[in-house]
Amino acid sequence: MSQVLIIMGSDSDIPVMNKAVDALKLFDITFEMRISSAHRTPDRTHTIIKDFTGDVIIVGAGAAAHLAGVVAAYTVKPVVAVPINATPLNGVDALYATVQMPSGIPVATMAINGAKNAAIFAANILALSDDNLNEKLLTYRKTMAEAVYKKDADLSTKLQKEH
Repeated sequence: MSQVLIIMGSDSDIPVMNKAVDALKLFDITFEMRISSAHRTPDRTHTIIKDFTGDVIIVGAGAAAHLAGVVAAYTVKPVVAVPINATPLNGVDALYATVQMPSGIPVATMAINGAKNAAIFAANILALSDDNLNEKLLTYRKTMAEAVYKKDADLSTKLQKEH
């Protein structure tokens, strides 16, 4: 059984959504990926969501980006949306379509093309009941902080050499 379902409206969304895959792998979170359209294959989308027995669903969609809302309408599991830059509007249309959900059908919406954060947010949700995953997330944050400290020290060293 996969803990996370990644569903996207088109195969053109795969390059963006692969950033979620990389992050889920980093935390050893099991997942599956599917392609289904809210508009062209609504019955299939419903079946995929109904049959998913995991915990969190990450949805990537561009343009009108109704997929996350449709998914959220079919489940009470957490839905994390990734609006994708797929049109001349640079993803703003997808962002607005995703973030403007009606009251009672929430969708957590990440930044445009924010698939990595969607996966980390899913990990945060899963870590509520998984101490091992919680420790991995804490270590990940510590590693990010250490990288900033190193960059700061490198900058100081460089500036000292220049002056």
